[in-house]
Amino acid sequence: MQSPSVQASAEPVLSVNNIEVVYNDVILVLHGVSLQVPPGRIVALLGANGAGKSTTLKAISGLLKSEDGKITRGGVSFEGREIANAEPDQIVRHGVFQVMEGRRIIEDMTVIENLRMGAYSRPGRVSKDDIDQVFQYFPRLKERTGLAGYLSGGEQQMLALGRALMAKPRLIMMDEPSMGLSPMLVQEVFAIIRQINQEQGIPILLVEQNANMALKYADQGYIMENGKIVLEGSAEELRNNEDVREFYLGGGTGSERRSFKNLKSYKRRKRWL
Repeated sequence: MQSPSVQASAEPVLSVNNIEVVYNDVILVLHGVSLQVPPGRIVALLGANGAGKSTTLKAISGLLKSEDGKITRGGVSFEGREIANAEPDQIVRHGVFQVMEGRRIIEDMTVIENLRMGAYSRPGRVSKDDIDQVFQYFPRLKERTGLAGYLSGGEQQMLALGRALMAKPRLIMMDEPSMGLSPMLVQEVFAIIRQINQEQGIPILLVEQNANMALKYADQGYIMENGKIVLEGSAEELRNNEDVREFYLGGGTGSERRSFKNLKSYKRRKRWL
């Protein structure tokens, strides 16, 4: 793992600066969202359904246009380059790769063909070493020679992450990697995510509803509610935060989930304004 002191002084790989996102020129979904991903770190973006987590990833990866959305204020900087509202293929070529919710593998293609598809945007030919490196992380995929549609849910998630590795990314964004997986497979997938991060130093922005698992493997995190960042800190700080434990980690005694916006002591920090 990289030295925390080195990472603390390094410029962030990704900076999302006070962005607002509007759909259909009317619906304001994100309200001044700001976050950073430092080099070599795993950053978790947590929140309930509808909080704006997936929209934030789509704003970074340029996928808003497919849903008639756009960034109307603020900016997104990757490695010092402004990428807000850039075309998705350009953002991928810059080194940002998003593993979509629901895996989105091509079911009527084989594992090898899916992996080769992940490398379409990078220069040079795909080598056997590239594929062998994926199989080192996911040896189960090497045994699967049929169509990807016949893989289990866990194997499909492994294939989706392996496809991301084939792009030689400098940032991986993952949207709900635990969705639909058994607890045992969730543990396995998250352990591999951390292994890739530690061995290759690839920073990861992780959107996840399983807050316990995300904060177990992440270095730091942000919590979203209603299109805003309402809390941020190291993973340890968030795990130990009484409100986070109650709202997201199952530590509360009440039957109804409350919201950070109802806390009188809470004041949202104004960042990058």
